Amino acid sequence: MAVDTSVVGKSTMKVRVVVERGPVSQFAQAVTDENPVYHDASAAQAAGLAGIPAPPTYGFSGLGFWGKFPEQQPKDQPEGNPMFEVMGGLMKTGGLILHGEEEFTYHRPLVVGDVLIGEGKVVDIYEKDSKGRTMTFIVTEDVYRDEKTGEPVLTARMNLIHRA
Repeated sequence: MAVDTSVVGKSTMKVRVVVERGPVSQFAQAVTDENPVYHDASAAQAAGLAGIPAPPTYGFSGLGFWGKFPEQQPKDQPEGNPMFEVMGGLMKTGGLILHGEEEFTYHRPLVVGDVLIGEGKVVDIYEKDSKGRTMTFIVTEDVYRDEKTGEPVLTARMNLIHRA
């Protein structure tokens, strides 16, 4: 079965996120990073940072859940999420869903107080054969920009895999 690539380029989300100190500090504790820059503004400043930074994987685990206040969200949300629609169709056929790789590009440190505008889209979908089974890869990319400057702060790429 050939994969339907018509979802490539379609929007997966639009979001406005405020990076908050409490969740950043709690996240650092949860990943057992005791570096004081994640908890103390003076330690962050002494390290040459503009504020308390978010730990590296906060872009995946934190931005989608904390600081996303409903009344501040963009009005032009995409209808549905094409990644979920494709995966949902594949899940109906059975098989396994796997989290593939995750990649973060920090254009500058993500710090407490940042207000970010995030936009996501499907950037690729393809199939590979694996031991006689078809694996479908869906790659998404989320770009978070500084609300004030429009400059990118974080680009996060992720892929999900369906193995028939």
